Amino acid sequence: MRIIRPAPGERRWHLTTVDPTPTSLPTALAEPTARVHRTWILLLFGANLGLWMAFFTPIQVLLPLQIERIAPAGKEAALAWVMAAGAFAAIIANPLAGALSDRTCLRVGGRELGRRHAWTFGGTVLAAIGLLLLSRQQTLLGVALCWTAVQIFLNAMLASLTAAVPDRVPVAQRAAVSGWVGIPQSLGLVVGAVLVTALFTGTVSGYTAVAVALLVLGLPFALRTADDPLPRHHRPPLSPRTLVAQMWISPRRHPDFAWAWGTRFLVQLGNAFGTLYLLYFLTDGVRHPDPESGLLILILLYTAGMMTTAVISGRVSDRSGRRKAFVIWSGVEMAVAALILAIWPTFPAAIVAAVLLGGGYGVYLAVDAALITEVLPAAASRAKDLGVINIANAAPQVLGPLLSAPIVVHLGGYPTLYVLTAVITLVGSALVLKIRSVR
Repeated sequence: MRIIRPAPGERRWHLTTVDPTPTSLPTALAEPTARVHRTWILLLFGANLGLWMAFFTPIQVLLPLQIERIAPAGKEAALAWVMAAGAFAAIIANPLAGALSDRTCLRVGGRELGRRHAWTFGGTVLAAIGLLLLSRQQTLLGVALCWTAVQIFLNAMLASLTAAVPDRVPVAQRAAVSGWVGIPQSLGLVVGAVLVTALFTGTVSGYTAVAVALLVLGLPFALRTADDPLPRHHRPPLSPRTLVAQMWISPRRHPDFAWAWGTRFLVQLGNAFGTLYLLYFLTDGVRHPDPESGLLILILLYTAGMMTTAVISGRVSDRSGRRKAFVIWSGVEMAVAALILAIWPTFPAAIVAAVLLGGGYGVYLAVDAALITEVLPAAASRAKDLGVINIANAAPQVLGPLLSAPIVVHLGGYPTLYVLTAVITLVGSALVLKIRSVR
């Protein structure tokens, strides 16, 4: 309440109600305008590098080897079920952690803390512990349970890191920054593969090395960068019913967001088809004499192709203001790579495909990530909305193993799998044409 002095000609004082809510948005919800600096990008790069090492090194190397020792006769189906269990947990954990992050208001010693870094810190530490427990498992059930827990904690970390770009980076810089942030998705696998195939060759030591790398790379971003606090009067209501209801984003009200989700889902489904059984493809399809070394070579070439295109295409996209043409081109390039694997199951052909696939995926990661930040429904729910987008990343990890395992075993083997990969990737990239608000 506030006492108002009488205006000229009036004789009485009166009371009025003053809305305590400020008319302008707090920094945590405002659209960023200041460009981020190299140190910030480097720390975010490192955190993502640790994250994707922890995601992909087990998927591509450690889990297949661990499961092959436990169940050699049914390794394809066993790997599929373990991967599907972890990915299903990720589908739930990522948007839920994002929604909770959007509502986080912390105060320590009278000082307000930001809403993101607590999730980055907690997810990093708990995922590292989960990896250590996973390394000791000797049964399929134990592997499945521990990998599911690791997925939950990594997705809590991922939800907060993904929100960092729309939280802090202006639109004119987003594709370039997204290019740098996208590189660790492949570089993490390279570094992880080197660790577990050349330096720490045992399963236990391999998981331990990945866990330590996750801590060393992930924690500095949470401890050394700014994190804007969310004023309590701006916090959205919190209840189980509200959380569940907000997971649905109406395609009718937000059609561009829906088409962006569909594009991401199909491209990532194609990527899951094309990469899940790569080690087994080299073993059983190409019959490479040393499939683990061959896999490392392909990963290195894939990453080189990706690093070459990610930042360059992001900068060109930022300067031109165009996004959709880059996404379509990336889909075409990845589809060509998949067709090469389908037609010529030889190691030289796989080398060519790895370079093409990496180059196409680098363009896709940089530009599509920036495009998605431009179609988010609301600033107050960035992490939750990006969590819904991340369902399009995680759901293919559920469907990919369940669909590709019978294709490999019963429906034509690897040629059929890679033709289907090409078709799905092309259709997914073409859906970007439906987005109206982004060029």
